[in-house]
Amino acid sequence: MNKTRPISTDSTVWTPEALDRPHDEADKAQRVNTMFAAIAESYDLNNRVHSLWRDQAWRRKGVTLARVKPGTDDIVDVACGTGDLSLAFARAHPASVTGIDFVPKMVELATAKGARAQPDLDTTSIHFMVGDAMNLPLADACADVVSIAFGIRNVSDPDQALSEFRRILRPGGRLLILEFGLPSNPVLRGLYNFYFNRIMPWTATLISRDRTGAYKYLPRSVNTFIPKDEMLARMANAGFGQCACHPLTFGVCLAYLGAVSGNPRSQPADNV
Repeated sequence: MNKTRPISTDSTVWTPEALDRPHDEADKAQRVNTMFAAIAESYDLNNRVHSLWRDQAWRRKGVTLARVKPGTDDIVDVACGTGDLSLAFARAHPASVTGIDFVPKMVELATAKGARAQPDLDTTSIHFMVGDAMNLPLADACADVVSIAFGIRNVSDPDQALSEFRRILRPGGRLLILEFGLPSNPVLRGLYNFYFNRIMPWTATLISRDRTGAYKYLPRSVNTFIPKDEMLARMANAGFGQCACHPLTFGVCLAYLGAVSGNPRSQPADNV
């Protein structure tokens, strides 16, 4: 994990200067860590309200697209946040789910959420740990599915993260990336841009009482992130085949899929 000096969660992390080119900031990891620590407690509420309760549907669709094998697959959910996607995977009853996030407060909340859900997960084991997407604390070829939801854009070096995802996947493994996009319809895009850039930052900040600028960073980081075709090319360069992108809710959410060549396992292995 990147070792960074903490920034106060009561101070502005995303200044106008930093928001000009947020993905080029040398201390982006430090800023992102501080930002998420500040908004962790209200994170789920803001996700529900400002996606109009679609965010959980996107996660469920991602689980379906990942083709989870019940009782067999080991899942690694990177940048797991409070554990929503990890739990969506766990409800598909794989062998195990490991959620990883580099913000300790997020891991704390995810762990509590996982403990509450565990009685309903049958034999699926779920646990959470602190770790960095660019240097995952996991062995080579330990996972059948790797996922990251709305997190690849927050990583300092997406190519390094993609390389790590490829490293820990077994032959036949699948990669799922959920990320924000823009509606392809011009009218919908205009309406969405007004909401996403003008309304959401104000209301989300009000709900979270955030002082770091997290919800100014959100639209700016989406609008300046790599486009769809480039993401698919980077996935291919990292060693993934069958790369594809599925637009969800008119393109507001994009589900990227990739696969590792080889035959998948038919029997469960030791958990990651």
